[in-house]
Amino acid sequence: MSSHFSSVLQLTDLDDFITPSQECIKPVKIEKTQVGTGAKIKIQEDGGYVQVEEGGRERQLKKVEISLADCLACSGCITSAESVLISQQSQTELTRIFQETKSLHEAGQGDQAKLIIVSLSVQPILSLASYYQLPVDEAAQRLTGYFKQLGANMVVNMNIADDFALLENQVEFIERFRAAENKENGKLPMLTSSCPGWVCYAEKTHGQFILPYIAKTKSPQQIMGSLIKTYLSSQLKRSPNDIYHVTVMPCYDKKLEASRQDFFNEKLQSHDVDCVITGIELQSMLESSGLKLSEVDSASVDWPWSEKKPLDKEIWGHRGSPSGGYADHVFLHAAKELIGQDLSDVHYRTLRNPDFKEVILEKDGNVVLRFAIANGFRNIQNLVQKIKRKKCDYHFVEVMACPSGCINGGAQLRPENASAPKELIAKLETMYADLPALSPAENTMVKELYNHWLGGSTSDKKTAMLHTDYHAVEKMNTALNIKW
Repeated sequence: MSSHFSSVLQLTDLDDFITPSQECIKPVKIEKTQVGTGAKIKIQEDGGYVQVEEGGRERQLKKVEISLADCLACSGCITSAESVLISQQSQTELTRIFQETKSLHEAGQGDQAKLIIVSLSVQPILSLASYYQLPVDEAAQRLTGYFKQLGANMVVNMNIADDFALLENQVEFIERFRAAENKENGKLPMLTSSCPGWVCYAEKTHGQFILPYIAKTKSPQQIMGSLIKTYLSSQLKRSPNDIYHVTVMPCYDKKLEASRQDFFNEKLQSHDVDCVITGIELQSMLESSGLKLSEVDSASVDWPWSEKKPLDKEIWGHRGSPSGGYADHVFLHAAKELIGQDLSDVHYRTLRNPDFKEVILEKDGNVVLRFAIANGFRNIQNLVQKIKRKKCDYHFVEVMACPSGCINGGAQLRPENASAPKELIAKLETMYADLPALSPAENTMVKELYNHWLGGSTSDKKTAMLHTDYHAVEKMNTALNIKW
């Protein structure tokens, strides 16, 4: 599988090229069995192992399996070798689920089949639209048609989860700012948590020092998981475990996020997101079927939340960066809520490179709000070091692992001309800016869900559904860790 995690994760262990680092060690329980003398091991054509015992009897040997969840619990880095560990987060697994569901329906056992729901995020839609030279809404419709052709029961966009994430980040920032003003435990700057590559790097590299600065609000992917597996499942009168939830995302790091134990219901044995598929994988699936996206029949994206969509479009965006616009939305909200200034626009100043820029708000000649966007590994390292030296004067930073943010995620389709990545990024950014923008406050369905699903904006259920915790991973000290 030719997947690549974000550079933030890969660069933490440069000696990993062919095999995982020796630091990436998780104890594996091995069931010992009595073995007679003279046993031999034979490798089968499919790569499996059998033990040939006396008398010629063969016994299949079990494989040791390591999941992405195991790697998240390991004190080593996330590396390119980890791509071989994605068993439940792959196009192969997704194809298997579709085939299994189809077989059950053909056998008249449709009541035993999973209800397959696909959630589309905007960045891979833009990537596919650009690659296949389609208008954005048409690309979304044809992708919806493709998933329904495969067997999906419902295909939805993730705009409603984006709205929840923005609103919760606004609320969380106001709480932190006021706590810091009152010299309470309000850690600033508040750092966004929607990028799993950045979060995993923080957990494994900087641990307890940096985690208090990271926002508790879930990413849109995981908020969508909560919406699908709790609210929508109850509306459809289905158990969360009866639903197979697929998300279409711009980077492979999202597979790591979906594999976290924090997003797994032990009682129901159900993940909030069962499978993450990317634009590159969708392209591969289409090509293996001899198809182009432009040749697939169209279908409307479903909107199961209310009778009418807030916009007469399949996909829409938000003002600000194509990574979600966190800095813009929180800045404008904070200016109005804290300073009493109702601003209409945000003007950034580029600093040391195009991936690090800031915006400030002054009052009476004093800086009252200072926000930044930091994309890419180098900028993240500099930001963390500033915080450690107590020389960081930002109140809020939108942090993304990939240079240029999510629009340039590691699983976005690449240009055929290897010398044109910057041109492609600029094109995708323009496509995102041209999308109709909807403010979360204008989406009346979000307000309704706060009341009907969460029981109000201050309920305990809201915290459980929209917030999470992050965990420092301590380095393991074993003899195998020694580097000579």
